[in-house]
Amino acid sequence: MSTVAVIGAGVMGKDVAITCAAHGYDVVLVDRDDGVVAAAPQQMRKSLRRYRMMSPAVAGWDSSEILGRIRVTTDDAALDEVDWVVENIVENVAAKEQVYSRLREVCREDVQVAVNTSCISITRIAALMPRPDLVVGMHFMNPVPLIGGVEVIRGVHTSDQTIKAAESFAATMGKQAIVVNDSPGFVSNRLSHLFMNEAAFLVQDSVAGPEQIDAVFTLGYGHAMGPLATADLIGLDTVVDSLAVLYDEFQDSKFRCCPLLKKMVAAGQLGRKSGQGFYTY
Repeated sequence: MSTVAVIGAGVMGKDVAITCAAHGYDVVLVDRDDGVVAAAPQQMRKSLRRYRMMSPAVAGWDSSEILGRIRVTTDDAALDEVDWVVENIVENVAAKEQVYSRLREVCREDVQVAVNTSCISITRIAALMPRPDLVVGMHFMNPVPLIGGVEVIRGVHTSDQTIKAAESFAATMGKQAIVVNDSPGFVSNRLSHLFMNEAAFLVQDSVAGPEQIDAVFTLGYGHAMGPLATADLIGLDTVVDSLAVLYDEFQDSKFRCCPLLKKMVAAGQLGRKSGQGFYTY
């Protein structure tokens, strides 16, 4: 395997592209938005600069070499010869259905597909492709270049060979695969979104401010980040979308979205990517 297609040039897509390219893969980063495509190279260069300062493990990464392996385009024709597709678009089933309709038209039938979703059923996505046995969930954690694990999700039809291929793919990027079964939210987001949502309720109810809530987790429990700083990192719009998926799938009131989160998203306060969320950046 030498060429990876990354679908969606948002925060996660750009980071997946950087990580693949840093480990020797040629990458085609595809997005339908001309503005997003035009801005992506400079944004990735800035991200690489920040990651090199944050972690000794990536301090030696060469930005020019990495970015030289990434081609950013709006042209789906670039997908016809790739070995893996990593799909990273928004947590919205209708939007994903449109993407997979395009993939069916341009990708080889034997292409392996990694769905980088935080909540949506891998089995449901796999049904959109001609070879559902080649579709697997690979939930990369944010920020992708700095996190050592990836949640690998087995759908109903995902073959053992595809699971092994996903484990090997993760290993080539220096990541440990954690294999779980398909269920909305899997392990990571079924738990983490309860933390983030309830933390937002605590702010809304004036029990404590974001700094105090996050300090309980970082100082009290030893977490690297608190739930509200994590929500800002992920993007509050993504958190709201993921909670909607969890609520729809389980019909359980514990996944009801905090009104404050919806209000902040409506105001454009999306977290790090907008410069304002529970914290100012």
